[in-house]
Amino acid sequence: MSKDNISNKWEQKAQELLMGKRIIGVKYMSTHEANESMWGNRPICILLNDGTWIIPQRDDEGNDGGSLYVSHPRNSGDDEILPVIGMED
Repeated sequence: MSKDNISNKWEQKAQELLMGKRIIGVKYMSTHEANESMWGNRPICILLNDGTWIIPQRDDEGNDGGSLYVSHPRNSGDDEILPVIGMED
């Protein structure tokens, strides 16, 4: 499969999963949930109106929670990172 076909496939999948949905909740993963995933960090979790959770991971294999880069419009210079937090934080 060509690089363009791979990109198109995953863009279509992302659109199917995310387009038109609303964020209705945001929380950090609990220590219990992180332990269940065998993770050492707790990422921010985003709940969509259809019950879907968006949970950043360190990599494709789900080896730990990941941070989330938030880019503000018009390059305002106010971009932010929503970091992972430790198990005791």
